[in-house]
Amino acid sequence: MITADRYHDLSVGHRVHGHESKCQHLHGHNYRVHFSVQMDVQSKLNELGDPEGLSLSEKEVALDKLGRVMDFGVIKEKLCMWLENNWDHKFLAWEDDIFMRRISLATRDDLNDFDGSAVAMLDGSLVWTPFNPTAENMAEYLVNTIGPKQLAGTGVVLVKCIIEETRKCSVSYTKKGF
Repeated sequence: MITADRYHDLSVGHRVHGHESKCQHLHGHNYRVHFSVQMDVQSKLNELGDPEGLSLSEKEVALDKLGRVMDFGVIKEKLCMWLENNWDHKFLAWEDDIFMRRISLATRDDLNDFDGSAVAMLDGSLVWTPFNPTAENMAEYLVNTIGPKQLAGTGVVLVKCIIEETRKCSVSYTKKGF
Protein backbone atom coordinates (compact mmCIF):
# COMPACT_ATOMS: atom_id res chain seq x y z
CA MET A 1 0.00 0.00 0.00
CA ILE A 2 1.00 3.57 -0.59
CA THR A 3 1.42 5.84 2.43
CA ALA A 4 1.66 9.60 2.76
CA ASP A 5 4.19 10.68 5.37
CA ARG A 6 4.70 13.95 7.19
CA TYR A 7 6.68 14.91 10.28
CA HIS A 8 6.31 17.57 12.92
CA ASP A 9 8.84 18.92 15.42
CA LEU A 10 7.86 19.80 18.96
CA SER A 11 9.35 20.34 22.40
CA VAL A 12 7.91 18.31 25.25
CA GLY A 13 8.86 17.67 28.86
CA HIS A 14 8.26 14.40 30.66
CA ARG A 15 9.61 11.96 33.19
CA VAL A 16 9.55 8.19 32.86
CA HIS A 17 8.08 6.78 36.05
CA GLY A 18 10.11 3.80 37.30
CA HIS A 19 13.06 4.42 34.98
CA GLU A 20 16.28 2.95 36.33
CA SER A 21 18.47 5.88 35.25
CA LYS A 22 18.37 9.61 34.52
CA CYS A 23 15.06 9.53 32.61
CA GLN A 24 13.30 9.22 35.98
CA HIS A 25 14.06 12.95 36.40
CA LEU A 26 12.09 15.84 34.98
CA HIS A 27 13.51 16.58 31.52
CA GLY A 28 12.46 17.22 27.95
CA HIS A 29 13.20 16.56 24.30
CA ASN A 30 12.93 18.19 20.94
CA TYR A 31 10.90 15.40 19.36
CA ARG A 32 10.34 14.73 15.68
CA VAL A 33 7.10 12.82 15.13
CA HIS A 34 6.58 11.11 11.77
CA PHE A 35 3.05 10.18 10.69
CA SER A 36 2.27 7.62 7.98
CA VAL A 37 -1.30 7.50 6.69
CA GLN A 38 -2.93 5.31 4.11
CA MET A 39 -6.33 4.97 2.56
CA ASP A 40 -8.84 3.00 4.60
CA VAL A 41 -9.43 0.26 2.02
CA GLN A 42 -12.86 -0.74 3.31
CA SER A 43 -13.96 2.89 3.40
CA LYS A 44 -12.69 3.38 -0.16
CA LEU A 45 -14.49 0.27 -1.43
CA ASN A 46 -17.70 1.44 0.25
CA GLU A 47 -17.27 4.84 -1.43
CA LEU A 48 -16.87 3.16 -4.81
CA GLY A 49 -19.93 1.06 -4.15
CA ASP A 50 -17.86 -2.15 -4.17
CA PRO A 51 -19.70 -3.47 -7.24
CA GLU A 52 -19.60 -7.24 -7.66
CA GLY A 53 -17.00 -8.44 -10.10
CA LEU A 54 -15.17 -5.09 -10.27
CA SER A 55 -11.45 -5.64 -10.11
CA LEU A 56 -9.71 -2.66 -8.59
CA SER A 57 -5.96 -2.30 -8.67
CA GLU A 58 -4.09 -1.66 -5.44
CA LYS A 59 -3.33 1.85 -6.71
CA GLU A 60 -7.03 2.60 -7.36
CA VAL A 61 -7.90 1.63 -3.80
CA ALA A 62 -4.91 3.43 -2.26
CA LEU A 63 -5.35 6.88 -3.83
CA ASP A 64 -8.01 9.55 -4.19
CA LYS A 65 -9.26 10.81 -7.55
CA LEU A 66 -6.27 13.17 -7.78
CA GLY A 67 -3.80 10.35 -7.18
CA ARG A 68 -3.01 11.08 -3.51
CA VAL A 69 -3.47 9.26 -0.24
CA MET A 70 -4.22 12.60 1.46
CA ASP A 71 -3.11 16.16 0.89
CA PHE A 72 -0.08 16.94 3.08
CA GLY A 73 -1.85 20.08 4.33
CA VAL A 74 -4.67 17.95 5.70
CA ILE A 75 -2.16 15.73 7.54
CA LYS A 76 -0.73 18.91 9.03
CA GLU A 77 -4.19 20.20 10.00
CA LYS A 78 -5.42 16.92 11.49
CA LEU A 79 -2.31 15.44 13.13
CA CYS A 80 0.53 17.96 13.32
CA MET A 81 -1.69 20.70 14.66
CA TRP A 82 -3.08 18.30 17.26
CA LEU A 83 0.49 17.85 18.51
CA GLU A 84 1.09 21.59 18.38
CA ASN A 85 -2.07 22.39 20.35
CA ASN A 86 -1.94 19.56 22.88
CA TRP A 87 1.68 18.55 23.54
CA ASP A 88 4.08 21.20 22.23
CA HIS A 89 5.77 23.13 25.06
CA LYS A 90 3.84 21.11 27.63
CA PHE A 91 4.85 18.56 30.24
CA LEU A 92 3.42 15.05 29.88
CA ALA A 93 2.69 13.46 33.25
CA TRP A 94 1.32 9.97 33.77
CA GLU A 95 -1.89 10.14 35.77
CA ASP A 96 -0.68 7.21 37.96
CA ASP A 97 2.66 8.88 38.81
CA ILE A 98 2.30 9.74 42.51
CA PHE A 99 5.47 11.89 42.40
CA MET A 100 4.00 14.11 39.65
CA ARG A 101 0.65 14.31 41.46
CA ARG A 102 2.38 15.50 44.63
CA ILE A 103 4.45 18.07 42.72
CA SER A 104 1.31 19.35 41.06
CA LEU A 105 -0.60 19.65 44.35
CA ALA A 106 2.32 21.29 46.19
CA THR A 107 2.88 23.73 43.35
CA ARG A 108 -0.82 24.54 43.20
CA ASP A 109 -0.80 25.29 46.95
CA ASP A 110 2.22 27.58 46.53
CA LEU A 111 0.60 29.33 43.57
CA ASN A 112 -2.50 30.16 45.58
CA ASP A 113 -0.48 33.06 47.01
CA PHE A 114 -0.37 34.56 43.49
CA ASP A 115 -3.14 35.67 41.20
CA GLY A 116 -5.22 33.15 39.25
CA SER A 117 -2.99 33.38 36.17
CA ALA A 118 -0.24 31.36 37.88
CA VAL A 119 -2.59 28.44 38.55
CA ALA A 120 -3.94 28.70 35.00
CA MET A 121 -0.35 28.55 33.68
CA LEU A 122 0.28 25.37 35.68
CA ASP A 123 -2.98 23.84 34.46
CA GLY A 124 -2.09 24.75 30.88
CA SER A 125 1.41 23.29 31.18
CA LEU A 126 0.70 19.83 32.58
CA VAL A 127 -0.92 17.22 30.34
CA TRP A 128 -2.07 14.19 32.32
CA THR A 129 -1.75 11.05 30.22
CA PRO A 130 -3.28 7.58 30.66
CA PHE A 131 0.19 6.09 30.00
CA ASN A 132 3.74 6.37 31.30
CA PRO A 133 5.12 8.92 28.77
CA THR A 134 7.77 6.84 27.04
CA ALA A 135 8.26 7.41 23.33
CA GLU A 136 6.84 3.91 22.73
CA ASN A 137 3.64 4.69 24.63
CA MET A 138 3.33 8.09 22.99
CA ALA A 139 3.55 6.53 19.50
CA GLU A 140 0.99 3.83 20.34
CA TYR A 141 -1.38 6.44 21.78
CA LEU A 142 -1.10 8.63 18.70
CA VAL A 143 -1.85 5.71 16.36
CA ASN A 144 -4.64 4.02 18.31
CA THR A 145 -6.35 6.93 20.10
CA ILE A 146 -5.59 10.26 18.45
CA GLY A 147 -5.39 9.07 14.82
CA PRO A 148 -8.91 7.61 14.71
CA LYS A 149 -10.41 10.73 16.32
CA GLN A 150 -8.53 13.23 14.18
CA LEU A 151 -8.95 11.35 10.90
CA ALA A 152 -12.59 10.33 11.37
CA GLY A 153 -14.54 10.82 8.17
CA THR A 154 -11.48 11.34 5.95
CA GLY A 155 -11.27 7.78 4.62
CA VAL A 156 -7.65 7.66 5.75
CA VAL A 157 -6.04 5.77 8.65
CA LEU A 158 -2.92 6.59 10.66
CA VAL A 159 -1.00 3.33 10.28
CA LYS A 160 2.43 4.19 11.66
CA CYS A 161 4.09 6.71 13.92
CA ILE A 162 7.82 7.14 14.42
CA ILE A 163 8.99 9.26 17.33
CA GLU A 164 12.56 10.49 17.34
CA GLU A 165 13.48 11.36 20.91
CA THR A 166 16.96 12.37 19.84
CA ARG A 167 18.79 12.16 16.52
CA LYS A 168 20.19 8.81 17.64
CA CYS A 169 17.12 7.27 19.28
CA SER A 170 13.68 6.62 17.89
CA VAL A 171 10.76 4.21 18.19
CA SER A 172 8.09 3.20 15.74
CA TYR A 173 4.61 1.85 16.24
CA THR A 174 2.60 0.27 13.42
CA LYS A 175 -1.14 -0.28 13.70
CA LYS A 176 -2.08 -3.95 13.99
CA GLY A 177 -3.03 -5.43 10.65
CA PHE A 178 -0.95 -2.97 8.58
